[in-house]
Amino acid sequence: MKNIVLVFLLFFSLNLMAQYDVENISFQSEGTKVAGKLFLPTKPTKNLPAITVMGPVAFAKEQSPLQYATRLAKEGFVVLIFDPRFYGESAGEPRRFESRKAKVADIQASVDFLLTRKEVNPKKIYALGICQGTNWTIEASTLDARIKKIALVASHLLTPETAHKYCGGQEGVQAKLEKATLAKQKFEQTGEVDYIHIVQENAEDKTALLLAKPIADWYLPWGNHAPYFAFRGTWENRITQMSELDIWGFDVGKIMKNLHTPTLMIHSDNAATGAEIPKKLFGTIPSENKKLVWFEEKQVQFQFYEESLTIDKAVFEITTWLQSK
Repeated sequence: MKNIVLVFLLFFSLNLMAQYDVENISFQSEGTKVAGKLFLPTKPTKNLPAITVMGPVAFAKEQSPLQYATRLAKEGFVVLIFDPRFYGESAGEPRRFESRKAKVADIQASVDFLLTRKEVNPKKIYALGICQGTNWTIEASTLDARIKKIALVASHLLTPETAHKYCGGQEGVQAKLEKATLAKQKFEQTGEVDYIHIVQENAEDKTALLLAKPIADWYLPWGNHAPYFAFRGTWENRITQMSELDIWGFDVGKIMKNLHTPTLMIHSDNAATGAEIPKKLFGTIPSENKKLVWFEEKQVQFQFYEESLTIDKAVFEITTWLQSK
């Protein structure tokens, strides 16, 4: 009897483990190879809902997108995560370039790819944006009617108000944009690329994209590319300086006024851009089908990236929202 119980428990455990399969895939975005991973429910049927995921600024697919993909695949979704062009295992030059146009096009190209899969229901393609990825997810959905619903998690919404908050006011923003403009002109004229750090490596580094110490504390360990951390992906603490034009010079608020795609926003008081900016911009969305979910535990941004309790709660909200009519 004891042996029978052990066999049953082993079978049950293996069955729980085998709730999704993963494929290494690639697709073309405006002629450039994009590398990704496709998560499929085990023994997938046809006509499954599918989600394409866009992560934070300069992200690697092995960071927060992976955490959401594994959970959503267990819930019956086909989920696509990928390194955008210029990053990670994907092609494109210059490396580490944060391009609004490219990221929006990459999302649309990811939809093209999903539509080639026999498992995917073309009428149930959705998009998930995390942190800064919410900006490009919003814009892509306004341009591509194939995206039927979007979910926005811990949105780092790029607006002039956000830029002032992160760059020390108008003077700080202007200084960054001027340097970014010169870097872009240099690249266009000579092909030479100027880089800055994403986060500070020391207190004297005032040119980094993000200057807050908590952000550096979270990101810097991802730069350790020792063989035993290969599973973490290819994140690097650098970004082209001209990238700041598409970050601090962008206003997603103008785009959100044309957002008619059904939208779920998940946020908390201590997530990126705080409480006021997301609530205000959510109120401007004209979609007749929208929902704001506010986590009262006041999670910080990084909990939406890696803490199981927060991510599981977010995935429950996303799943419920996407499966509703």
